[in-house]
Amino acid sequence: MEPSTKWAVFIHPSTLRLSSFVKILLEPVICSETSNRLELGLHEALVNAVRHGNLSQPNKFIRVRRILTPNWFVWQIQDEGNGVIPFKRKNSLPLKIDSDNGRGLYIIHKCFDDVRWSRKGNRLQLSFKRNST
Repeated sequence: MEPSTKWAVFIHPSTLRLSSFVKILLEPVICSETSNRLELGLHEALVNAVRHGNLSQPNKFIRVRRILTPNWFVWQIQDEGNGVIPFKRKNSLPLKIDSDNGRGLYIIHKCFDDVRWSRKGNRLQLSFKRNST
């Protein structure tokens, strides 16, 4: 890692009480417009990790690594689940406009400049270019 790269690891219980956790993850983001955009995307990713990855099991945890480089804000969100299979990693809206779910990945892709999955599919890396702020 570059000397100016800073990273931190956060562990959070698998719960939907995420507001204060998201605020902590976003502390380095100064611009309020950018922070609001990233808050939406991070919240969606964390909800997916709790609901779909950890199956809302309170004895499981979410692990987030925040990496700050001169050019990027990066969050790696990992759950304890089996992973999202590749064909379900799509970032399109659901075909039925009134569908109860299916918008999360689309929103995540709209909020971040780069979205990548681990091979297993239980870790999502979300990156936002700093000069965009």
